[in-house]
Amino acid sequence: QVQLVESGGGSVQAGGSLRLSCRASGNTYRMAWFRQAAGKEREGIASIVSGGSKPYYTDSVKGRFTISRDRAENALYLQMNTLKPEDTAMYYCAATDAYIGNPLTASTYLYWGQGTQVTVSS
Repeated sequence: QVQLVESGGGSVQAGGSLRLSCRASGNTYRMAWFRQAAGKEREGIASIVSGGSKPYYTDSVKGRFTISRDRAENALYLQMNTLKPEDTAMYYCAATDAYIGNPLTASTYLYWGQGTQVTVSS
């Protein structure tokens, strides 16, 4: 069982930046960030495998968000720049040991954090 704890959420004005962190209690193959806005389904936004190669991004965050991980620290990060009001959501860290599955689909992941809220005002 791997525990995940997110931090770094908060309130920011449009155009601003935030950096989310996720601390894992163990190492896993693939980690990802998801978000869920009020009244909407959970959305996969970025994913990365152990070693940091070949990250995946959903189109709405490409060029603005950067996912990275530190294997030695069992940590996952999401640098979010040029934030928009539509980025407002609860952000979740997810992880899996599986080598198969869609990297931006929730069912791929076994372990989940409790979430951290990001609010972007216009």
